Amino acid sequence: MKVFGIAGWSNAGKTTLIERALPLLRARGLRVSIVKHAHDKFDIDRPGKDSFRFREAGSHEVLISSPTRWALMREHRGSPEPGLTALLSHLSDCDLVLVEGYKREAMPKLEVHRAANGKPLLAPNDPHIVALASDLPVATGLPQFRLDDVEAIVDFIVGFVADDGEHEAADARSAR
Repeated sequence: MKVFGIAGWSNAGKTTLIERALPLLRARGLRVSIVKHAHDKFDIDRPGKDSFRFREAGSHEVLISSPTRWALMREHRGSPEPGLTALLSHLSDCDLVLVEGYKREAMPKLEVHRAANGKPLLAPNDPHIVALASDLPVATGLPQFRLDDVEAIVDFIVGFVADDGEHEAADARSAR
């Protein structure tokens, strides 16, 4: 299973990029899974639903299934949030896992940067960032893409994971 991160500050366009890339990746015959880190307390369940009632009553896990999908909800109940490696172990086999967030994890990542956010680049302080997608050109030695050039970004990611990133990562490090 190949893992590739999409990192950046909030509102940079990470989710939109992944959403636009998924159909292109699937068109290439790739089975893709996503791990997304949520910074806020979130809930996929709703008050009043049976699964919500079970969790509120104290169930450690609730697995809900239908003819179209299933979902497993696990409550931390005081345990620390699991790390990315632990979460990846729960995924079924696929060709590529795109990870949104987890910007501090040691995995190859494409940084999504939007100049209007006024946030600094992550790349200068993260040797795992191997490329940059931005709405404006940025002075960097990394491979760089326009945020809206999703096909070129997908080409890069597919090429990078196909050869385990050996060529692109070496080029990116030597260009810094």
